[in-house]
Amino acid sequence: MATPTPQAAHPVRTLAILGLIVLALGVWTFWPGQDATPKLGLDLRGGTQVILTPVSENGATVTDEQLAQAVSIIRQRVDGFGVAESEVTTQGSGQNSSIIVSIPGTTNQAILDSLATTAKLDFRPVLAAQAGVPAAVESPAPTPSSTDGAASPSASPSASPSPTASESPSASPSDNGAALSAGVAAQQTATPSPTPSSSDGLISRDGYPPIQSAANDAALQQAFLDLDCSPDLATQGGPADPALYIATCSTDGGAKYLLDPAAVQGTEIASAQAGLSQQGGGWEVQLTFTSDGAQQFADVTGQLAQNSPPQDQFAITLDGLVVSAPQVNEAIIGGSAVITGQFTADEAKSLANVLKYGSLPVTLEVSSVEQISPTLGQDQLDAGLIAGALGLLLVVVYLVAYYRGLGLVAVASLVLAGAITYFLLVLLGRQLGLALSLAGVAGAIVAIGITADSFVVYFERIRDEIREGRSLRAAGDAGWVRARRTLLAADFVSLLAAVVLYFLSVGSVRGFAFMLGLTTIVDVVVAFLFTRPLVSLLMRTSWFTTGKPWTGLAPDRLGVKPPVPVVATTRRSVSAGSAQKES
Repeated sequence: MATPTPQAAHPVRTLAILGLIVLALGVWTFWPGQDATPKLGLDLRGGTQVILTPVSENGATVTDEQLAQAVSIIRQRVDGFGVAESEVTTQGSGQNSSIIVSIPGTTNQAILDSLATTAKLDFRPVLAAQAGVPAAVESPAPTPSSTDGAASPSASPSASPSPTASESPSASPSDNGAALSAGVAAQQTATPSPTPSSSDGLISRDGYPPIQSAANDAALQQAFLDLDCSPDLATQGGPADPALYIATCSTDGGAKYLLDPAAVQGTEIASAQAGLSQQGGGWEVQLTFTSDGAQQFADVTGQLAQNSPPQDQFAITLDGLVVSAPQVNEAIIGGSAVITGQFTADEAKSLANVLKYGSLPVTLEVSSVEQISPTLGQDQLDAGLIAGALGLLLVVVYLVAYYRGLGLVAVASLVLAGAITYFLLVLLGRQLGLALSLAGVAGAIVAIGITADSFVVYFERIRDEIREGRSLRAAGDAGWVRARRTLLAADFVSLLAAVVLYFLSVGSVRGFAFMLGLTTIVDVVVAFLFTRPLVSLLMRTSWFTTGKPWTGLAPDRLGVKPPVPVVATTRRSVSAGSAQKES
């Protein structure tokens, strides 16, 4: 007696549930006003690839820990701009290392500018300020003063008006460019001056700012007067020691400043947020200080408020360049400040990100910037899609030619799996920023073979059961019981490999692994919720049960022949022999 086999439970209900799920995914994908195409990665969409090289300061060795910290900060900065599927990786180690940043799509210049910014933020009292070109007539050297209110003999720059820092989010005049404030105060103590010299005691990058000195001596004052901020190199910035006096330029080159040692450092900023002013007036940067920083910031702004211009200004320097130099009218208390200015949303967000995510532990230089053409990416995508279409066509031809009616079930399953995969790519790209790379396309092509293999296993099990003498319907049920173990085992191995690849690899290999894992899960869902119930329904139709040639289960195709009545012939022979003996 044949062992009873489990039958498909409610195949119509299962197909209906799957249909509702697919319909919901489709509606969500093609919702009006939403982009219904998958996001594309750098290699398909085009974009920018930047190679950053770490530069050690004072002969120090760049450690792997510093490199890892720099990668983390850069990744946070790029993500802060809302860039999806950007990649930040390293090559090499130590002094021979480099950081590779890959950004898909059209790259904003503000993003590129923020990548290599060391973001060493200082807040320095202004000793003198002039226009960004050398003075036509040599003027008396400015005398530093932070408490007596004496005005510097130099004029305030006309290139950009001085902003007013405030503790409330009210709009106030500001110089051009991003503006920042933070809280730390330091006692301004006199530093012994070395013997005046036109060059002795000065630290600079081939004459470009920031020009640094241990004292505000004649050499630094003359360097300030001679400083020319018009060359491009003058507005690139560089390392600035917070304990030294500096002569430097504004970020736009329109003004130059002679600055005290840092009274405030950016480490005292607890948080920074860019946003639109609640009272109008454009974008602003809102800062919150630590408890110590709030008190120190209040102390130094209280001192500066008593000074005369330009020594009532508080210069905010980023990498040795003055980002903003707001005037201080009163002590700013409360642990927060708002800087308003004539800067764009990208500039405000860039500075807020720099403050929020911290300073880079090493100085980075941009070694190369390579633009990847979207045309090249489109050509790669077209080639990948053509390869996938050809592979799919060959699989369809084989399945239909070999399995006939069952092959049509396989084709329908492949189409459904492709539709579900497409919906998921669009939705994951929309919600999580997932981007499809060329490696992901390769993973999808590989998945076609994995999915087709599931059908082959199931259909061959059905054929084996028919060859063993089971009825068509019983063969479908028994074949599924035997096939699903193999199917689950094979898919589990593929999924495990995809998970291991994803977590142990970087770059495009992760895209391949993710796509392989996603399509493997889709394969299991389609096999259990679509292929199996559909085959169960077909096994109940008269077309399949009669074994028509195009069902793929015809007896002659399976090698099934009517049984030879050997036992009956033997019995007749024995009976005939017995009759002869009796006669």
